[in-house]
Amino acid sequence: MKMLAARYFVALMFLAAAAVAVANPFKSKIITSSALVITVPDDHFLKITNFTQEGGTDRGVVSVTLTGEEGGSADVLSATRIDLSTGNNSQNFPEIGNRVIIAGPADVTVQPVTGATLFISYRKESNEGSGGSPTPVPIFSPTPPIFFSPTPGISVTPTATPTPGF
Repeated sequence: MKMLAARYFVALMFLAAAAVAVANPFKSKIITSSALVITVPDDHFLKITNFTQEGGTDRGVVSVTLTGEEGGSADVLSATRIDLSTGNNSQNFPEIGNRVIIAGPADVTVQPVTGATLFISYRKESNEGSGGSPTPVPIFSPTPPIFFSPTPGISVTPTATPTPGF
C-alpha cells in the first residue's frame, strides 16, 4: 500500500510541475461596452495573437501609448472582421489576421466599437535578457567536406624472389 501511495505522489508531483511550467497562459477578452487597458511594464512585452470583430461598421483598433522616455502613441493593429455581411466590407473576401508584439513600458488600449463585439487574445511575458531573440539562432559556418579514400591501410610492394640453381 505504501508503494502505491508513493507512486501516486510522484505522479502528482510531475503533474504539478507541468502546471507550474506553463504558468503564463494566453488571456482572452471580449470587448463590447468598456475599454480594455493593458499596462506593459519595462522589461516586458505583450504578444497579441488574435484580434477579431463581429458586427459594427467602424473598425476596432489597438492603440499603444509609450510611457518611457521617447513617448508617443500610435494605432498598431486593426481588427479582422469575421462577419462580412454588413457595412462597406460586405463584398470583400475574408481577411487575414495579423499578430503584433509590443515592448514595454507602454499602455495598450482597445476602445469598444458601437454595434460590434471585439475579441482579443494576448499574453504578457518577461524579457529576461534574451538578447532580443526569444530562441537561439543557429549559425552555420562552411566547413570543408571530409573525403574518405578506399585505399587500404597496408600496401603490398613487390620484392625480388631468389631463383634456385643458376
